[in-house]
Amino acid sequence: MIAFLPGLLTGLSLIVAIGAQNAFVIRQGLTKKHVLLVVAICAISDALLILLGVAGLGALISGLPWLLEIIRWFGVAYLTWFGIRSIRSAFKTQTLDASGVQSASSKTVVLSVLGFTFLNPHVYLDTVILLGSIGNQFGQNKWWFALGAAVASILWFSSIGFGAKAASRFMAKPVFWKVLDLVIAAVMFGIAILLAFYTF
Repeated sequence: MIAFLPGLLTGLSLIVAIGAQNAFVIRQGLTKKHVLLVVAICAISDALLILLGVAGLGALISGLPWLLEIIRWFGVAYLTWFGIRSIRSAFKTQTLDASGVQSASSKTVVLSVLGFTFLNPHVYLDTVILLGSIGNQFGQNKWWFALGAAVASILWFSSIGFGAKAASRFMAKPVFWKVLDLVIAAVMFGIAILLAFYTF
């Protein structure tokens, strides 16, 4: 528990900030489509990256700054593209409604969530490098720290995904979806700009 609780709390503190991945999970929850799939991919991906970080991958990535640069610009391009798509969706006459009539296919959803997860250098900084380095301070108990951080991801993504699904019936008006798409576009563009100018 000495290592598990710090892992849980540190994981929650890093993941709670609203970013591209969280915004996508919330939006998918509101459509009531592929929610479990999205939550599972996010949680499993986070857990994998945390375990790799505790196993020593963080030290390797820290020594390869060019790798983060490649991920950075792929991430900038992907977030910009998704932001443009969200703006176009906001101004369509047929706006997505809470029943999820116009929902993306499972393949599109999977590719999108994988993009938000693995094309963002901050994911590697938070999970692999930061959590990995903190976890290694616990010596033999580092895997308990990793488990705590992984459980934090499961709890968080389940909460926002299924919480949004439960709240979707209160957000059926088309204007809500227009505003949501515009907010998501702003988040995507903001993170793309941050990634472009961030010093790793």
